[in-house]
Amino acid sequence: MKLEIISKYPVESPRQTPLLFIHGTLHTASCWDAHFLDYFSEHGYASHAINLRGHGKSEGREKLRWTRIADFVEDVANTVEQLPSPPILIGHSMGGFIIQKYLEDHTAPAAVLLSSPSPAGLLPTAIRTARRQPWVFAKVNLTMSLQPFIATPQLVGEAFFSNDLPDELLLEYWKQTQDDSFMAFLDMVALDRPKPEKVKTPLLVLGAGRDNMIGPREIDATARAYNTQAEIIPDVAHNSMLEPGWQRVAERILSWLNEVDIRAQTGEIYGKSTPLAVATPTPWL
Repeated sequence: MKLEIISKYPVESPRQTPLLFIHGTLHTASCWDAHFLDYFSEHGYASHAINLRGHGKSEGREKLRWTRIADFVEDVANTVEQLPSPPILIGHSMGGFIIQKYLEDHTAPAAVLLSSPSPAGLLPTAIRTARRQPWVFAKVNLTMSLQPFIATPQLVGEAFFSNDLPDELLLEYWKQTQDDSFMAFLDMVALDRPKPEKVKTPLLVLGAGRDNMIGPREIDATARAYNTQAEIIPDVAHNSMLEPGWQRVAERILSWLNEVDIRAQTGEIYGKSTPLAVATPTPWL
């Protein structure tokens, strides 16, 4: 399976550990290319964003409807093997769910779950969406396609962004969305939920204060499942890496990565099951 990867490299003082960004449902790797890839490469990280199978220019579009979360996990595993050293994983929404499943059977230096569904599944989000847009939700299930969720810029804005996003950017980001896997959606609702007890990787669990998709209660549930503490960044919506306040999100991730580096150098985190974020202050709450 040939997968498209967008990469940005530091000009000077490169760090040994690369970053691998994983996009969410209805999105592509372009969501990371607007701000995050440049930001983290400028801070010394080789930064890579994968287009999962069926997304962007990656192969597999013809089978996307029936693609499972396990298939996306395989994409991540194959991409990790191609990198010169094991990367820190950063996943948004479904991307964070994929990371949770990946870490059941693999290790990573660290991982960031950004507005990710909890191990309990995506059912609360599905219920909220059905109440907010009943006809859209019905059409999704009748057609077994997620395309109705993103049929108009207005729907995308309501689901993923705050009112602070300028209309011209909303239109641009809407054009970058695409249909996604109906089966992966069902996997996240109930069919293939994560097993937190198998995960030993240090995690940072971040949520967004204006998130209409994954609320603070679900972010807290994710953190508790992994024996850590959630952090909610205010005044940004679900697509916090594209919001006007994106830099505050990036800065929080960067500061945590710096702590990971320090603790790794002193041997404090590897081989232990307690995630680093237990000892991390939560200034955004």
